[in-house]
Amino acid sequence: MKIAMIGTGYVGLVSGVCFSDFGHEVICVDKDPGKIEMLNRGEVPIYEPGLDELMAKNVAAGRLSFTGDLAKAVRESEAVFIAVGTPTRRGDGHADLTFVYAAAEEIAEAMDGYTVVVTKSTVPLGTNRKVKQIIHKTRPEAEFDVASNPEFLREGAAIDDFMRPDRVVVGVQNERASEVMDEIYRPLFLRDFPIVTTDLESAEMIKYAANAFLAAKITFINEIAALCERVGADVKQVSKGIGLDGRIGNKFLHAGPGYGGSCFPKDTRALARIGQEHGLPMQITEAVITVNDEMKRRMIDKIMDLCSGSVNGKTITVLGVTFKPNTDDMRDAPSLTIIPALVGNGAKVRVVDPQGLSEGEALLPGVHWFDDAYKAAQNADVVVLLTEWNEFRALDLKRLAKRMATPRMADLRNIYSPRDAKRAGFVAYTGVGRVGFELESDAD
Repeated sequence: MKIAMIGTGYVGLVSGVCFSDFGHEVICVDKDPGKIEMLNRGEVPIYEPGLDELMAKNVAAGRLSFTGDLAKAVRESEAVFIAVGTPTRRGDGHADLTFVYAAAEEIAEAMDGYTVVVTKSTVPLGTNRKVKQIIHKTRPEAEFDVASNPEFLREGAAIDDFMRPDRVVVGVQNERASEVMDEIYRPLFLRDFPIVTTDLESAEMIKYAANAFLAAKITFINEIAALCERVGADVKQVSKGIGLDGRIGNKFLHAGPGYGGSCFPKDTRALARIGQEHGLPMQITEAVITVNDEMKRRMIDKIMDLCSGSVNGKTITVLGVTFKPNTDDMRDAPSLTIIPALVGNGAKVRVVDPQGLSEGEALLPGVHWFDDAYKAAQNADVVVLLTEWNEFRALDLKRLAKRMATPRMADLRNIYSPRDAKRAGFVAYTGVGRVGFELESDAD
């Protein structure tokens, strides 16, 4: 099948490449000439493990191409996916649908023959019906259907999520559109991956409800972690104990500095806004948003406490600034709250991140970038573990401690145990939801 993918951001590019690997003929479209030139040179503008190899394979096979000519791509396609950005709109927390609606108008003008227009972007309830209205108004005679196909891709594991999904959700209004979507996802159907076919509104709601629930689960364990610190419990043991309950499960029960990224912050705010607009406040989701913001600020207090209440003049080494490992995405990352607060309070901040420099350099002014954790820790007063990249999971703690002026650790991902830190020579340690320590000899 011939498919056009409008937008070569994270979702659009990953989806387009993977659809081509299914055997479809895919044309990826973007208005940014520089991005199209980069893609045509075989360069991937985002960091996602394995994407460059898969892209090169399908370009070489003739199934994948890139263009800035939306009209031509649409005319030659049987299905057109909208995968443009839907950022949070300033002022009201709603998703900004400007790019979605603009794409719908351009698609309408270019369609030639029956076309299924598929919304891949995360959009509020009612958006797909609005897209249908826009297309019909622009081209009343056009023969088309609209479908909703929300994405569930985890950054850092997107290809595996696309090829081996927990489920594929498809919202349609009639059998004809359903048949087209069935053909697109036929390779997954033949391997018995669940495909949920439903109506447009239910498909839209599934996406928001899923992300809000996962965000709530993360926030719940972070709130429990705060209480664990007060009562002397260990959140890692608590997480294990409750996660073994099959009704709860162990995923998303790892305490830390709060969620970030391109999905959870944006989607929880959008869902809260949808509830307000319909006179039914999403009270749990609204509380999740508030508590998550508080958790990021709480991490700042932890670091301050390690420095006897003041980081002024202290050298602090931060390991990891992207919102999660295996991505270069900095959107709503906890580092964007924590690091500016440290710099603003007079700390000299050094940063190490395998992929964070490209975005982080502009977002985190006033910090010094290093490519090695041990070099960055030389004569430092505190080391902060903020993103759990693999290279930070197996550090030589003794070597790290010996390089530091005053070896103190804020382990905001609970990678190491207080016992391991003490044995390695650290004089102070704080984690999230577990009892830390500070040796009496460490007096400022």
